[in-house]
Amino acid sequence: MAKAARAKFPKQSYVALAEFRFALRQFFAFSEQAADEAGLSPQQYQALLAIKGAPDGSELGIQEIAARLMIRHHSAVELVNRLENNGFVVRVKSKVDARRVQVRTTAKTERIMDGLAAAHLRELKGIRPVLDQLLAEFDLAADKGD
Repeated sequence: MAKAARAKFPKQSYVALAEFRFALRQFFAFSEQAADEAGLSPQQYQALLAIKGAPDGSELGIQEIAARLMIRHHSAVELVNRLENNGFVVRVKSKVDARRVQVRTTAKTERIMDGLAAAHLRELKGIRPVLDQLLAEFDLAADKGD
C-alpha cells in the first residue's frame, strides 16, 4: 500500500515561527537584564510577578508559585526562602486554611516591581508591531490549512 503524500509545510510558516521565537527571546533577554539591573535574578522576578499578578487579587501559596513558574515544589520553597531572606516577600498564614502559608510582597518590592512593570510595558509596546505582524501571518497560514 502506497504511503499518502505528506503536505509540505510552507517555508514562510517556518520563517514566521522562527521570527516569533526570536522576538520572544529578545523580550526575555530584555526582561532578564532589567531584573538583573533591579537586583533580582530572572527567576526571582518571575516569582514576584506571579505573586503581584495573581488572578482576582488572590494570594499565592508555594504550590501556586511552583505551578506558575513550572518548577518543582521544593524549588519554589527555596526560591521563596531567598526572596524572604532578601526582604522581598513575607509569609503569612492563610485565613482559609491554617496549614497553608500565603506569600506577599513587601513595600521594598512594590517600588522595584513598579519600575520593572513600566519598563516591560514600554518594551512590549515597542515590539508589538512585530508581534502583530507575525500573529497575522499565523492567521493567514491557518486559513490556508497549514
